[in-house]
Amino acid sequence: MAEILRPVPADARDTTRVGAFMDWLEAERGLRHTNWDDLYRWSTSDIEGFWEAIWDHFGVVTHRPYEQVLEARVMPGAKWFTGALINYTEHSLGTDADVDTVAVVARSQTRDDEEMTFGRLRDEVRRVRAGLVELGVGRDDRVVGYLPNTPEALVAFLATVSLGATWAACAPEFGAPSVVDRFGQIDPKVLFVVGGYTYGAKNVDRRDEVAYLREHLPGVAAVVSVPYGEHVVTDDVVAWADLGREEDGAPGSMPDVVPVPFDHPLVVLFSSGTTGKPKAIVHGHGGVLLETLKNHALHFDLGPGDTFSWFSTTAWMMWNSLVGALLVRSSIVLMDGNPAFPDSRHQWRVAAETGATVMGMSPGVIMACRREGLEPTTEFDLSAVRQFGAAGSPLPREGYEWIRDRFGPGVLLNVGSGGTDVCTGIIQASPMTPVYAGEMSGPSLGFAATAYDEDGNEVIGELGELVITAPVPSMPVRFWGDDDGSRYRGAYFDTYPGVWRHGDWIRFDPEGGAVITGRSDATLNRGGVRLGTAEFYRVVEEIAGVVDSLVVHLEDDQGGMGRLILFVVTAADVDLDDALTKTIATTLRTSLSPRHIPDEIHRIPVVPYNRTGKKLEVPAKRILLGADPESVAAPGSLVEPHSLDAFAARAVAGAGR
Repeated sequence: MAEILRPVPADARDTTRVGAFMDWLEAERGLRHTNWDDLYRWSTSDIEGFWEAIWDHFGVVTHRPYEQVLEARVMPGAKWFTGALINYTEHSLGTDADVDTVAVVARSQTRDDEEMTFGRLRDEVRRVRAGLVELGVGRDDRVVGYLPNTPEALVAFLATVSLGATWAACAPEFGAPSVVDRFGQIDPKVLFVVGGYTYGAKNVDRRDEVAYLREHLPGVAAVVSVPYGEHVVTDDVVAWADLGREEDGAPGSMPDVVPVPFDHPLVVLFSSGTTGKPKAIVHGHGGVLLETLKNHALHFDLGPGDTFSWFSTTAWMMWNSLVGALLVRSSIVLMDGNPAFPDSRHQWRVAAETGATVMGMSPGVIMACRREGLEPTTEFDLSAVRQFGAAGSPLPREGYEWIRDRFGPGVLLNVGSGGTDVCTGIIQASPMTPVYAGEMSGPSLGFAATAYDEDGNEVIGELGELVITAPVPSMPVRFWGDDDGSRYRGAYFDTYPGVWRHGDWIRFDPEGGAVITGRSDATLNRGGVRLGTAEFYRVVEEIAGVVDSLVVHLEDDQGGMGRLILFVVTAADVDLDDALTKTIATTLRTSLSPRHIPDEIHRIPVVPYNRTGKKLEVPAKRILLGADPESVAAPGSLVEPHSLDAFAARAVAGAGR
């Protein structure tokens, strides 16, 4: 059993929102749960009762009552809260008592800082909603944003979905062809754009990219230009300030909304596009609403008076999670630009300035801060932080310990994993779960998550495929354009019929805790033994002189060991010489096993990442085996557009054979 870094506090039941929910269940439903394990078992066995309790406890506003909580307990095909008519926007704008409460705190590298109360947010949503109506937007239309993480993106999103139209977004750092690969699938009617942005000290002009989008998205009837920095799109556009100038409604009043069914499309999220054309994943109003209410209150412990800070671009599902904090009437911090500018202290500094009570970072940033020797809790007043989150890739044990040593046991470290497919965390902590060194605490409420072997048998204490064995409301409604559902079924249900296969390689410990060792399609299989990539990175990136790494396994068609190839990025003043190569091999042998020793080690200038911070083992492997780099990953989907060039060069030189 892994070391417990933080036991469950003795007063957790009395001081947290999940404890209050358990008290409510006992008082209103006669259901007594003595601890987290009891609550979790109930949430995944009586799934109808659990999700109905979430609906009632959080007071979901419905314009027509639901007829049935769950029409069929099957996957795919489950229908939730049939008959209900709701709208996500109506739940995001607070109550009349909240109009003077700060809803949004914006920190920008392009323009001045800004704050918006719930009342002003309502006014802006009402104004932009009226402008969209004037542009002909209505229920079932699509509206998209080529926008940074600013208040305008939030307002455009909420105004769009208030009409029953569907929203999708890409960050302006995406290359125009990559954006067309995404937006082109859903044929949008209105496009919101900026003409450029500031990334740290660099001013980036995106007007040519906007022109490309306009040319290649023929269904766009209007372009709305958002002023942002010195580059502004001015030709044949509607100015942001001119939208809905004659809107009705008293200041601070709630905008009108179009009530829609529970599974009506709310937002289209796109997969990374690094293993093929991006999947256009459709999420519904009700699924995202219920899951976010549950997640943010019962796992993140967010509510009125709290502030949620987590850097994200508009293209990542964490943006939806971030703005979802408004559903529980928490303030949110919107950051744009370079998350490490002017230095790696930036996100800590913003958290201190905004009084964040829940803050999050990518594991890569945490480990970089650790390597630099930062002492954020000494340098900044982070005393308001009650919970610290990490997601996007595995966090090594050393990262857990570094956070614990700085914040102490009073702050919950919530390391989670889930993603775009369910728009939430599948595995994570809560105020009533222990934190294990190097391991996530366990499945989220409502997620019947476990591990399967290749034959579909549950495995505990050993690696297997992460699966979900019962329906969850935030599973996708469908993929856009997948009329017969074949792509949807193929993505999640072909391996284990009737069971969701998520695509992660995971181990659940018998005593508690879970470890994800990487994507199952990137897992290394040496002589029949499967090795997780995260284990390599945890060890290799602790070696002095190694900054980053990526490992791939090229299988042997004859059933042999194949070739295990490790690529490393070294510090600027460090060469990959015989001494460092030997150190890497010896460290992997002693820390992991002889099977982990690479057959080859090569130096590369940069590790390829997609824009959500995931290392691209599978595209690198496919290129080494001879695939065209453009066919496995569009340059616009990469953090560094040329980061796969080194692998293409090795393939040309014969490394993939």
